[in-house]
Amino acid sequence: MIIQHPLKTILLAAVLAGAAATPALAQITINIGVAPPPVQYEAVPVLAPTQTWAPGYWAWNGDRHVWVSGRAIAKRDGYRWAPDHWEPRGNGYHRQPGYWVRDSSYVVVKEKKAKKHKHDHDDDDHDDDKKHGKRHGKGHHKD
Repeated sequence: MIIQHPLKTILLAAVLAGAAATPALAQITINIGVAPPPVQYEAVPVLAPTQTWAPGYWAWNGDRHVWVSGRAIAKRDGYRWAPDHWEPRGNGYHRQPGYWVRDSSYVVVKEKKAKKHKHDHDDDDHDDDKKHGKRHGKGHHKD
């Protein structure tokens, strides 16, 4: 029979819990000494109202720059897309991936529903009454 020390068990649990809570870093930083070529301009296609355009950019494949074409991405209300770009840093260049930026000029537009007034009715209602032999008023109709 193995008897474990309670302090060892608590420390092991704390270490494992801390490792599970640490997020994995998925972003890779690329710094190179070769300047990217000039940006290529692309024709932006007609987009759906729910989309915005993420322009193309130069990526680094390990040997040279390669052009990545622009693409349509889902729009986020209140934000604008800041495109991928290269920034000079020290003696080299650093690629900054595209990201969303809050748009301070964004204004929320709410659609107003048309109010129907109590006495509003369609003119077609009268036509339906005539078709079905119904009359307005209190009088009697004699044929």
